[in-house]
Amino acid sequence: MTDVTDPIAHVLGQRSEVTYLLIASAVALVATAAFAAWWAKRHSNDPPPEPEEAGTSDTGPETATGSIDGAGAGETVLWRLRTTVRDAPGSLAALCLVLARLRIDILTLQTHPLTDGTVDEFLLRAPAVLPAQELTRQIEAAGGTATWIERADTHDLVDTPTRVLSLATRTALDAAELPLALRQLLGRCTIHSLPAVSITGRPTGQSAPFEGVLEETVMRLRDPSGGVISVERPYLPFTPTEFARARALVELDARLGPRVPRSEDILTLPEGNEITVRRADRSDLATARAMHDRCSPRTLGLRYHGPVGDADRYLDHLLSPRFGRTLAVQTASGKLVALGHLLWDGDETEVALLVEDAWQRRGIGAELLRRLVQLAEEAGCDSVYAVTQSRNTGMVAAMRALELPLDYQIEEGTLVITARLTSAAQPTDATEPATAPQLTTAPDGRTAQPTDGRPAQRSEPAERARR
Repeated sequence: MTDVTDPIAHVLGQRSEVTYLLIASAVALVATAAFAAWWAKRHSNDPPPEPEEAGTSDTGPETATGSIDGAGAGETVLWRLRTTVRDAPGSLAALCLVLARLRIDILTLQTHPLTDGTVDEFLLRAPAVLPAQELTRQIEAAGGTATWIERADTHDLVDTPTRVLSLATRTALDAAELPLALRQLLGRCTIHSLPAVSITGRPTGQSAPFEGVLEETVMRLRDPSGGVISVERPYLPFTPTEFARARALVELDARLGPRVPRSEDILTLPEGNEITVRRADRSDLATARAMHDRCSPRTLGLRYHGPVGDADRYLDHLLSPRFGRTLAVQTASGKLVALGHLLWDGDETEVALLVEDAWQRRGIGAELLRRLVQLAEEAGCDSVYAVTQSRNTGMVAAMRALELPLDYQIEEGTLVITARLTSAAQPTDATEPATAPQLTTAPDGRTAQPTDGRPAQRSEPAERARR
């Protein structure tokens, strides 16, 4: 210890100013290091500083949405927005700047080139407090025209190439998927398959050129099986890009030809007989006509609501996958004893049943109806309806057995029973309705009245029966 203290005492004894300066510097460095360590430990878990209040910057716009700016951390909703801009540098940047100021996140962006501009389609995540009218006003102030906006849901988060490939796969596996694929590709639209030849065998005059026709809100595509596929979307014009995608799906269907999945389910009836339920198509036309021959006039009359002699004429139409899906019930010997049809009817979906007299009252009709409703739910249908007669107690009982909300319309003995599907009755997101209102802004800047997204009013029961 003496060896250490002696030199220090000796240094202090010299009272050199240089020595005092070196000692003071060492003490200051030690004190500074100790203070820095204490401060870092004391404030390591402090929250980040609060951001500056929105709207205080001199460079930010003074808008009517003062309470909206800065609300991005709160509850959000999804919007799908389309607007037309000039095809000029900076037009898209102006839109993005407005969205950024409103604290809106751009999830996806598609561009649809036009001859004199570009349609920009956004999927946006916006603050829930931001009104659609205000968003539309801001977009138009930035140069957008013909702006259209509607609520979206989580299903729209799939990017466009993935969705198109999925729709193409479904179409390739099943010819009946083409109308559904077109509807999912183009949004809410009305699709009609118009045959080239009527049920009575007369030409209908329905045709379209090979390349199809696009007329703003209507496109007409040549049906590979004959006739025309008409697609209407009155609330939003089609773009050339959408028209090209639709034509590609139709061309894929034409190249693959007729096709129906060949899955079979074997069921055992209460009395022990085994039956097979499978998909049917036009290849079953002969066996379906043979079943007609075994049915009584009363059974055919309850099913077709017209002259019994005309019943066979409907089969070619009903068995076509273009107009819907058909399930057939076949016995172990190969005899067809029942048919169930799920028919695409524009915005709506019809179900129809025919069970041979000798096989009625065995639960076959109820089983077919249950499976048809399941197919409708998988296709995304909101409801299904059945056109029958008030004296057809079997069909009425089968619809009631679905245990779904039912609506009845009756006129002159014709009864229409509509069942609302459970999947459509419950929204997919608690914060977003299943069908949200749409707001369309016309090119002159006026905003049309919002609609509730429901299909057009149904036709009267007697008119449906005549169809």
